[in-house]
Amino acid sequence: MLREHTSTGSPRPDPTPDEAATRLLQVMNDGALSLLLALGHDTGLLRTLGDLPPSTSPQLADASGLDERYVREWLAGTVAGGIVCYDPAAGTYRLPAAAAAMLTGGGADNIARSTSMLGDLTAVLPRIRECFRTGGGTSYTDYPRFHAAMAAESAAVHDMALIPQILPMTNRAEELEAGIAVADIGCGRGHAVNLIAQRYPRSRVTGYDFQPEPLEAARAEAAQLGLDNVEFVCRDAAALDEPGRFDLVTAFDAIHDQARPAEVLTQIRRSLRAGGVFLMVDFQASSRLEENTGLPWGAYLYTVSLLHCMAVSLGQGGTGLGTGWGIQTATRMLGEAGFGQVAATTLEADPFNVYFRAQVRSG
Repeated sequence: MLREHTSTGSPRPDPTPDEAATRLLQVMNDGALSLLLALGHDTGLLRTLGDLPPSTSPQLADASGLDERYVREWLAGTVAGGIVCYDPAAGTYRLPAAAAAMLTGGGADNIARSTSMLGDLTAVLPRIRECFRTGGGTSYTDYPRFHAAMAAESAAVHDMALIPQILPMTNRAEELEAGIAVADIGCGRGHAVNLIAQRYPRSRVTGYDFQPEPLEAARAEAAQLGLDNVEFVCRDAAALDEPGRFDLVTAFDAIHDQARPAEVLTQIRRSLRAGGVFLMVDFQASSRLEENTGLPWGAYLYTVSLLHCMAVSLGQGGTGLGTGWGIQTATRMLGEAGFGQVAATTLEADPFNVYFRAQVRSG
């Protein structure tokens, strides 16, 4: 096993054979359990379990509209994995309240949704194996299910926190009410753009994404909401070329995917008027690997980067910055792009991310 480093920089001692065997068997077992949680999320079984009182396998299958034999095997695996509780005398299964809170909720802390997203990423494993040998990367079109899941996860956070908690970080509430020009970079399906435009009808909000398909969904949602103060533009953010147009720019988990992130940040800074604010959201991690060894989602972060974020950047001939670029590198790159003030903070409703507020120098 490779040596890992603690946050102090000291190498961990090599494990004993028993310790290595115990750890690796646990990894194998938990990896299998992760697939079961993904299936439970995708089929609705976890939500059904959370909603019902202790129930038998036939009752759960009937309530969820699923095949009983598959339900029973899934239940066996989740019981063996310590997630679902089983009463052998009654033949019933239940999901403990503490587990249900993290497996069925609509917030960012729904672990089952995250396991489902990881399962979706396995579709590109053959291509990633090839990239290990030949270099290169992947295309955004290789991930239809993953991007839909990412959009759903972001929407869950934004529905809960964008207006009451996230936007106030910009200190631009009064200006938004009065009417300012706002942009969202890497907007995807545009839910955040539409939420901002709906709440602040006097402001004009523009969403940018270089993939045309998600913008169709963004425009459809805007039309459904009857919004006339939004616009969605298909453009590479590295070629944004909107000097001095905006008062506020946002980017939600988008910069680390960019082929040319430094150029994107420079374009964002140029697009802001004097005193303008850039709110950038990205994964909460250190730029130093040794400081991420104790991060509860550290392995998940690097795996998502390997299978998606780094790979799509390299697939565009980019730098492959990756999900683990971290707070220190992000802060440095914002400064190099010309932002004079950079502050980072976290949000309880979004435990996996850090929020950077960067401001253009006035005058």
